[in-house]
Amino acid sequence: MDENKSKLIDKIVEKLKTVYDPEIPVDIYELGLIYDVKVDGKKASLDMTLTSPHCPVAEILPNQVKKAVEGVEDLDEVIVKVVWEPPWDKTKMSEAARLQLNL
Repeated sequence: MDENKSKLIDKIVEKLKTVYDPEIPVDIYELGLIYDVKVDGKKASLDMTLTSPHCPVAEILPNQVKKAVEGVEDLDEVIVKVVWEPPWDKTKMSEAARLQLNL
């Protein structure tokens, strides 16, 4: 991966860490809800999931993710796709998130 693309992904991750699941006091990136981040020129594509298909913020959270990432300079387009495979579970969380939640 070239250096510019890597820096852009780092900026995206930084923005993702500002979005929180309202029921869990950990950002969605550390929770492991972001499965993939791709950058193609000035377009970012993200695959994300939710803790459950019945998540009460299912309609709100993907839009919050999109708005946060749209704040990254050098991006003209942001696409957020909600995926259900593989299903999310606690093993997707970072060590920092598990420590924060005493798991």
